[in-house]
Amino acid sequence: MSKSLTKTKLIDPLILSLLQNIRGHRSNLENLKCLSFDPKLSNIISNKEGKELYIENEFHKAKGFRKLHIEVAEFSKRLKILHCVFFPDPKYDIPIFGMDLVKVNDIVSAAIVDLSPSSKNQNIKYDKLLSCIDRSVFESEREIPNWGDIFSENVFFASLINEKEKKAFLKIVDHYLLVLIKLSQNVSADYDHGIIEERINYQKNYCIQQMKNEKTSLVLLKYFDKNWVDEYIKKVLFDF
Repeated sequence: MSKSLTKTKLIDPLILSLLQNIRGHRSNLENLKCLSFDPKLSNIISNKEGKELYIENEFHKAKGFRKLHIEVAEFSKRLKILHCVFFPDPKYDIPIFGMDLVKVNDIVSAAIVDLSPSSKNQNIKYDKLLSCIDRSVFESEREIPNWGDIFSENVFFASLINEKEKKAFLKIVDHYLLVLIKLSQNVSADYDHGIIEERINYQKNYCIQQMKNEKTSLVLLKYFDKNWVDEYIKKVLFDF
């Protein structure tokens, strides 16, 4: 991803703040490296009138993580998205960090963040660190969709109404990332085949359930053909 492009096409102050925060925490991971990716699926820009869009992706890996993915996108100058998933290496007992922010015009319709379990009973290790989050400032918390059984009990999902709520969401994301980085720094690789297989299956299920969110494909199908959309979702967003 071209950082200079992000700076020149500033999507939104909130998205930029989240992006900087995520990048900052990512830089604290050990052995951080860029992942090479198919250019036709990583950076896409169109200035066609009525269908303006750009999509920028960052792909990295690090100790404990097989894929660190950040996507910034804007469609028709009105729909703005920040999407992030940090997939752990199945040899490590680390949860899946996921965060999405969707803004339509000036309204943040969806803001979600979670450390989703990637193995059975894993969230016991960090449940107390997340359950202490103060949610009282938020007036419009949203219900988790039917396919969202992949999320933890501490998933946060809301619409953000005002600046106070936006700042509070920034703090929540920062807290979840702090917990994630600390967890990743205190675990060693496992080599038990059964444990690794369980974690692989949890990641597969996470991706399968995420792909049931039809809103993702419906947005992309307005700009791309179905084959491209299927490839993008399965290779870029939720590969397993």
